[in-house]
Amino acid sequence: MIAYELYSKLNNDFIKAGITDLNWAARMPNLDKYLSNGFKQTGMGLMCDFTHSIEKVYTTVFLSDKVLSKILSDNVTNALIFSHHPTNWDIKNHNGNYAATEDYIIKLREKNISIYILHHPLDNYGYYSTCKTLADKLKINIEKPGFLYFGAICGVIGTTDFKNINELHEFFSETLKHKTSLYQYGQENIQDEKIAVCPGGGNAPFVLNEMLNNNIRILITGVTLVNEYSEKSHKLEKENHINLLGGTHYSTEKFAPMEMCQYFNKLGLLTEFIEDEPNLYDL
Repeated sequence: MIAYELYSKLNNDFIKAGITDLNWAARMPNLDKYLSNGFKQTGMGLMCDFTHSIEKVYTTVFLSDKVLSKILSDNVTNALIFSHHPTNWDIKNHNGNYAATEDYIIKLREKNISIYILHHPLDNYGYYSTCKTLADKLKINIEKPGFLYFGAICGVIGTTDFKNINELHEFFSETLKHKTSLYQYGQENIQDEKIAVCPGGGNAPFVLNEMLNNNIRILITGVTLVNEYSEKSHKLEKENHINLLGGTHYSTEKFAPMEMCQYFNKLGLLTEFIEDEPNLYDL
């Protein structure tokens, strides 16, 4: 497939009017010469323009060493990496997002492998979004989207058939296939209670305030550890008896790029989701 035609389709399908993103380019000065002008300006879309045609697509959550090593080991050329984030992720050692090393980017360029990023546009509620795909996996009965952030509706509100917060927590861990967190600041009985699902970095005051305005006392998100960044959120949750569940940044967002394989397959492109490792320090 001609590369620019695929980029154009992705732009039209996902980058909606009003959605903005972070100034990612400022966080990766060492990679500046490899970044497309559009990405430098918006933080969205084509990050690295390294190929004229695309024969295979890899989808992922982060541009981690593990993911990039796996892709390069395939000895594929004329390919696209579709990533939710233009960075790697590690709170403990890197304070969160941090850029891929230049060596990896150089090797991708040598193999004609481009990088395309949808961060907030993939969070925005829709069939392939991070919030809907996670809610579907957790069998949440979605009632409506919510939580406006940078022009994107990045969460959903719904209900569950579980009657007990510990049962929901256990199912959360089973679904993600690893330990998850539960900060039980609220009641154990959750029958008929509303649930907010806001993956990744959804443990934030803007989410909690909207929850309180709608009398919602359960939040499922990704990052829940207590630190300087999150202490205000935990304080709000304790004061208002909000149960908080966390499944790591990676694991709560991975179902979106997994589902995106369908999107690319429908275009006739061979597509592979690259598994990464959840960072349990997030919990």
